Amino acid sequence: MPLLVVVLLTRVSENWLGVPRYLLGVTIFVAAALTDYFDGKLARSRKQVSILGKLLDPIADKLLISAALISLVEHQLAPAWAVVIIVGREFAVTGLRSIAATEGVVISASKMGKFKMVAQVVTVGLLILSISPGESPFVSNFGKPFPAITFWTVPELRTAWSHLTGPESTTWNDWQVLLYTAGRAMLWVVVVSAAISMWGYFRAFFTDVVRKEKPALKTTSSPEPSPR
Repeated sequence: MPLLVVVLLTRVSENWLGVPRYLLGVTIFVAAALTDYFDGKLARSRKQVSILGKLLDPIADKLLISAALISLVEHQLAPAWAVVIIVGREFAVTGLRSIAATEGVVISASKMGKFKMVAQVVTVGLLILSISPGESPFVSNFGKPFPAITFWTVPELRTAWSHLTGPESTTWNDWQVLLYTAGRAMLWVVVVSAAISMWGYFRAFFTDVVRKEKPALKTTSSPEPSPR
């Protein structure tokens, strides 16, 4: 995670290695995401799942995604409000699962949560690839709210799409615009899936933890008067 942040926010990659930061950054990010998948699979296949691994694995996921998204905010490639929702959701779900664990209840990852994780990896990868050496994608509304529904109204996107599908050659700036657009569209998918999966975790927490803590109400009858 620190290496990814340094590569994305400085010119170490270009100055020391002669490699564009978007290329080295996406390589580090994808490699980290793949190790997250394979280490869990390897541990389960060898039956070496540990309590320490169960605790550190989700924390590592959230740190990696949070670091990448915050770095993209610095590049104005991701809006801060969306990143706040995503990162805030991660803290909330982690807190709920920790509280549930202290009560002996394990809230496993939902299918929507797993889908969100895959969508996050794709989104971050697309947005990192849209980082240009020294400048940002040339989009007229860059740094402003991106039109989620009427995204085709962006003139640079129409031009890039015509170059991609037409006889004219596609430039790197065209690819940047296309990757940036795809990443911003996928970011909406991540935000929506994050909200839906968070609701699922809250519901599971309320059902398995909160309701079980409520003591059952006992009905007591008034004692009969003793005979005199």
